[in-house]
Amino acid sequence: MSRHSLSRPRDDSASRPPGRAGAFTPDAIAVDSRALEVGGEWVSTFAVVGYPREVHPGWLQPLLTYPGRVDVSLHVEPVDPVTAAARLKKQLARFESGRRHSSERGQLLDPQVEAATEDAYDLSARVARGEGKLYRLGLYLTVHAPTQETLADEVAAVRSLAASMLLDAKPTTYRSLQGWVTCLPIGLDLVGLRRTFDTAALSAAFPFTSPDLPPPDPTSVGAPTGVLYGFNIGSQGLVHHDRFALDNHNSVILGRSGAGKSYLVKLELLRSLYRGIEVHVIDPEDEYARLATAVGGTQIHLGAQHVQLNPLDLPIHTRPDGRRTAPRDALIRRSLFLHTVIAVLLGNDPTAVQRAALDQAITATYQRAGITSDPRTWTRPAPLLADLAHTLSHAADAAAVELAARLHPYTQGAFSTLFAGPTTTRPEGHLVVHSLRDLADELKPIGTLLTLDAVWRQVSNPAIRRRRVVVVDEAWLLMKQRQGAEFLFRMAKAGRKHWAGLTVATQDTADVLGSDLGKAVVANAATQILLRQASQATDEITRTFTLSQGERQFLLSADRGQGLLSTGTQRVAFQAIASPTEHHLVTSDPAELATYASGEAEPGDSFVELDAA
Repeated sequence: MSRHSLSRPRDDSASRPPGRAGAFTPDAIAVDSRALEVGGEWVSTFAVVGYPREVHPGWLQPLLTYPGRVDVSLHVEPVDPVTAAARLKKQLARFESGRRHSSERGQLLDPQVEAATEDAYDLSARVARGEGKLYRLGLYLTVHAPTQETLADEVAAVRSLAASMLLDAKPTTYRSLQGWVTCLPIGLDLVGLRRTFDTAALSAAFPFTSPDLPPPDPTSVGAPTGVLYGFNIGSQGLVHHDRFALDNHNSVILGRSGAGKSYLVKLELLRSLYRGIEVHVIDPEDEYARLATAVGGTQIHLGAQHVQLNPLDLPIHTRPDGRRTAPRDALIRRSLFLHTVIAVLLGNDPTAVQRAALDQAITATYQRAGITSDPRTWTRPAPLLADLAHTLSHAADAAAVELAARLHPYTQGAFSTLFAGPTTTRPEGHLVVHSLRDLADELKPIGTLLTLDAVWRQVSNPAIRRRRVVVVDEAWLLMKQRQGAEFLFRMAKAGRKHWAGLTVATQDTADVLGSDLGKAVVANAATQILLRQASQATDEITRTFTLSQGERQFLLSADRGQGLLSTGTQRVAFQAIASPTEHHLVTSDPAELATYASGEAEPGDSFVELDAA
């Protein structure tokens, strides 16, 4: 075995490369025919020269999850279409010539040649139609070990793993230094052992899918859809998930305060905007303001001056041609919705007598405004909540008078500002944030309900169909009242029919799972994310989600941003990860925000820990 070494003085600081690169440059490199001694460890590099005929998405995942240290390097070089067509034509000519020669001599055809010929014809047709391109791919593996003896065992294990994947890995004999440099993250391929791949095979080589969350169609060669949630804690692969590919598009995120719940919601929201998905957010604490400003979104501050919502507005849809339409039973639906509004305002369900009096008053109030069962009258200005209270107060029924008295704070008292006039806001745009911070605590449940109602009018508009996500942060504000929880449940069930997904996020996990309606909302979410949980709620979560003992302990000890993503039968433990720019837009850590405000840090600076949202 030949051996020579390259070294530099350890103590001569002048000989070190300038800058930070010197800290990562080894003091000495000893070169053998098939291995290198780099610093204090041994490495050996292999080039993959044989590949399986068919591959599936994420097929390199076993190499990336190998328990030892293995560097996997991919070098990709695109081939221009003219050169690709010429090479495929020559290859097909060789195959056909070989087949004819064998046929003329009466020899049996080689099955491998037949398969290669069929693949070449198929690839040539797809390249000619522009359905794919050709690339030259080099795949190299570098195995690390502390000693030369251990390196031999690691090399045998990695080559066995590669063989099980139908990969033929050959050592870079007498080119060990070039092989090691090829696997460094500097973009140099000094070995040059390449293989031609098409677009589908190349895209499947990248670990953009998690083995724990298989794609809905494993045979699809299209680009992966969905958003990046983070990396797989167990395998270090990427967790890439598309909620719109499941049976329903709803998502529920449960986590204790400080677990990174809002951080994850904002990350998913931002990455959904990249895909052209329209997003509506109900923000109780004005946490989404910086994000909305950065992406040009619309912000509506409920409780601010001149911002009003009229719960008696009829659901009138505006078509692209300007015509205004409404469902045939729009007036009846609005009357029933007003029963929910009054129940949320009063904090409890009206009695049967009060409901009868309220129903009569609603009909009389609309009639006084000139709105009847005739759809032609539905475009007239709708009455206000004060008009309904006036009708109740002048009724002969004592139950109606009592309802009017209980509505007084919302029509003429301290909480009347939100309902004092016609609706002044129309939620339109790619991102609409409804902030509830300026609302009194007594008005936040009704503010959430009316905002959801306004959003639902857009979602259910048959003239405009697009993917939408509706985010309800701290959903327990509405779900703590039965009528509000029922409305949220109906929205969760009907959203799929209108290509919309509901995201419910709350830190009051025990309260949500402690009610039947709360469990129903969770059950109607195909995507369920559990972040770090309080010990008091762990038993209920374990029963509801059928967690194993290991998953239970993981949720108790998870760091910020870590959680379980479940899509029914599939679960994966992940760590949320954001780029520095995304982190700046979604963080709500007061220390970091103060640093940004003082100018000590720039928005592009990275932070080690995730936000404690």
